[in-house]
Amino acid sequence: MKLRNRYWLLALALVIPVTFAGAHPGQRLSSQDDDEVVTRKKIAEDFAGALLVAKDHYAGQIDYDKLTKGSILGMLHTLDPHSSYFDRKEWEAFQNEQRSRYSGIGSTIAQRNGRVYIVSPFAGTPAHRGGIRYGDQIVNINGESTEGWSSLQVSNKLIGPEGTPVTVKVARASAKDPVEFKFVREAVPLPSITNYYMNADGVGYINLDRGFNTTTSDEMREALQELERQGMTSLILDLRNNRGGLVDQAKKISNIFLYRGQKIVSMRGRPSVFPTRDEVALNNSPVEYPLVVLINRGSASASEIVAGALQDHDRARIVGENSFGKGLVQSVFTMRDGSGLTLTTGHFYTPSGRLIQRDYSGRSFYDYYLRRGDKETEQHPEEKLTDTGRTVYGGGGIAPDVAVKVPAHEIELQRVWTEPVFQFVRTLVAGRVPGLTEFRIDHAAEHGHRLTPSEYQITDKVLAAFSEYLRDHKDLKADETRVEKDSDWLKRQIRYEVTTAAYGQEVGRGALAAGDLQLQQAIREMPKAKALVDDIRRMRASSRSADVRRN
Repeated sequence: MKLRNRYWLLALALVIPVTFAGAHPGQRLSSQDDDEVVTRKKIAEDFAGALLVAKDHYAGQIDYDKLTKGSILGMLHTLDPHSSYFDRKEWEAFQNEQRSRYSGIGSTIAQRNGRVYIVSPFAGTPAHRGGIRYGDQIVNINGESTEGWSSLQVSNKLIGPEGTPVTVKVARASAKDPVEFKFVREAVPLPSITNYYMNADGVGYINLDRGFNTTTSDEMREALQELERQGMTSLILDLRNNRGGLVDQAKKISNIFLYRGQKIVSMRGRPSVFPTRDEVALNNSPVEYPLVVLINRGSASASEIVAGALQDHDRARIVGENSFGKGLVQSVFTMRDGSGLTLTTGHFYTPSGRLIQRDYSGRSFYDYYLRRGDKETEQHPEEKLTDTGRTVYGGGGIAPDVAVKVPAHEIELQRVWTEPVFQFVRTLVAGRVPGLTEFRIDHAAEHGHRLTPSEYQITDKVLAAFSEYLRDHKDLKADETRVEKDSDWLKRQIRYEVTTAAYGQEVGRGALAAGDLQLQQAIREMPKAKALVDDIRRMRASSRSADVRRN
């Protein structure tokens, strides 16, 4: 596999062109070049020798593609947790995600109780136009039964080249027989911003949770303009579970809120490979309304660039949990066979000089990604100061100004109730729950709706019907006696599922806002966010006055 003459810089990724130096035909090789040729030959011989031993002596069949991929991954993971390898299909999916699009029928799917269901079709896609609905169980694709399939297997069958046909059969709760759909795959947009709306008292909310992709900054400006038209005077930017993306887009998002000349991020690597570069804001007139940023353990990389820049310049209050702590710059080398390899080539630092990367030495790959380990609780030794002199720490992700952890019982509630609630609501919106026909939804999701507080309120009558449903469906293995104890959470979750069925997942998320402790704290932080804005204005006015006196 030979490298093409370009690489992609990631945090997770920023595309830049590069030319690799190499010997021209007839050019005499130096002794260093000779040594490199010998080293490469030895590596190839060692790998080939091990592969031949496995071929000749292994008890079972050998999948050479799988063996090669595993070998490359094993090699890269000895360097750091983020250097990795994508096979051709994975690399194509990655590129589609960066372009904020893919080709398919356009719907969110989820695995529930061993089966795969439609959660919500995306607006304007083949699935939406064709009438696919919430709760439709995908039972057959192109004549193949999906019995026992995972959601990934179903997704791989639904995705395909643009313009190609795909036939899907679904089991619908309101229909006796399977319903068949014939689709032609189209380019489906994957916007970075999945939801935005107005809260009370002029507080706008933007959920940027799908990564920083090629359209992110354009989406942000459109969302801001729409919210401003609706009377927004302050903003909550939700970066929870945003795992990163294009550095250039993180720079552009930060640029919306920062003044010209303010540093956004520094990237440092080996001088001969990745020279140090600073990215700075270029905006003479940034937006100045109060800003609160939400982060959690799933906020990584490019989202940490934004959160770190806004925190270091005291431009925003940061609320939530410690971010992931991924501060490695990576280059993606595209192979001739269409696969890709990511390699760490540098580190990024916040404007105050904080390294965001968590320590990964002496811990397993599993511990680093999932368990974090005891090191997360250690005091970060690297102290830095924000513009106004507040102390912030490096080496452990972005620490919020106001820590609000998701209660452990919330995670337990999701584990216990997600599947039973989904199955109940699937029946409810099909009009099959006696006495609750007002919840029947016999159409595809009506996207773009603004949810009002009075819509689809979940009463004690609905909870009583849910309890009855659980008694009749012992296969769900849910404890019906817990319904009353968990009633507040269940009411919010049932309303979320119903509003998702009616109006799409984006609107449905708004139904969860009242029970979102981190979001509610963000709203309460607005007076302090406004104080930050006032402090910045005073500092800048004082600086301008000093410049005038000096001149």
